[in-house]
Amino acid sequence: MNYKISTEPGARLRIDKWLWAARFFKTRSLAADAVEKGHVRIGGATVKPAKDVRVGDLVDVEIERVVWQVEVLGICEVRGPASVAQTLYAETDESKVKRQVEQERRKTYREPAAALHGRPTKRDRRIIDKLSGGD
Repeated sequence: MNYKISTEPGARLRIDKWLWAARFFKTRSLAADAVEKGHVRIGGATVKPAKDVRVGDLVDVEIERVVWQVEVLGICEVRGPASVAQTLYAETDESKVKRQVEQERRKTYREPAAALHGRPTKRDRRIIDKLSGGD
């Protein structure tokens, strides 16, 4: 299939549709939710899903606390394969370094409370009381 990619400076597309086409999100509604929650910024400013993104814009996308800073290289109306999607943007060198540092940190650091779910059990409560010097 032939995917029409526009690289003209005047080309523009809704930010939620571009994020979906560039494969940052699996669905357009997930992309729109991220934009609504302020996880997407164009030129440092938070935007709404209907905001147009243009070729040359600098877009910050936060996915699971990892920030991607990309420059828009192309606009495509439809979602294509990953090889096509990767031609729509170029990640900045600073962003690549920050992401790699964050990935290394995540490999070595585990959130202490990640294994805890809900309230402590009766057994857990006894252990907590014993360790804290309670009765």
